Amino acid sequence: MEYDAVLFDNDGVLTTLTDRAELRAAVRDAFDTVGVSDPAEEDIDSLLGATVPTLNSIAKRYGVDPGTLWHHRDEYAADRQIDAIERGDKRLYDDAATINRLDAAAGIVSNNQHRTVEFIASHYGLSWADVVYGREQTPDGIRRKKPNTYYLERAMSDLDLTPPADRVLYVGDSPKDITAAHRAGADAAFVRRPHRIGESLPAEPAYEVQHLDELVETLNGN
Repeated sequence: MEYDAVLFDNDGVLTTLTDRAELRAAVRDAFDTVGVSDPAEEDIDSLLGATVPTLNSIAKRYGVDPGTLWHHRDEYAADRQIDAIERGDKRLYDDAATINRLDAAAGIVSNNQHRTVEFIASHYGLSWADVVYGREQTPDGIRRKKPNTYYLERAMSDLDLTPPADRVLYVGDSPKDITAAHRAGADAAFVRRPHRIGESLPAEPAYEVQHLDELVETLNGN
């Protein structure tokens, strides 16, 4: 094994994607909680993956506090994702089981809410995860989403790793994952799941695979 640690994104890598309708419903619930009963559809869509300026602009339009709106948005999103996991609608990919055979430290670093990611690790018994990071449910959490390296660097610090002296691989399924890995001094692996067919990448990853078992076999030298 040439890596001291292998870190994994969650959504689209370990678990299936969350139904967009569930996330839109969470945004509606958040608006309703802060007293906005009929938000514009485009504002609902914008809050699915908002930047801080977008959040501030939308909050100002409706006369609500941006931090409060975002907190409720994330709380409802986490609630709905946890419900989906318990129903079996948001499931662990079958090939994620192969990570147990990985001969290196491992962890999870996701743009999803920390509460959601912690629940996933517990619910699915991901005992191989030495560190688990999702984002804070605050505007700071928005700023720190990948391709920002904040949570990747915190995970590496927890594992006492400092690239390039220590070799780290980050496994993701989006262009932002590749960018974040390279900015943090880590190698990148891209999992081209069916929802990423045709996706162009900002840089060449060290590995590109369709399944995690293929990646783990390669990393273990099999």
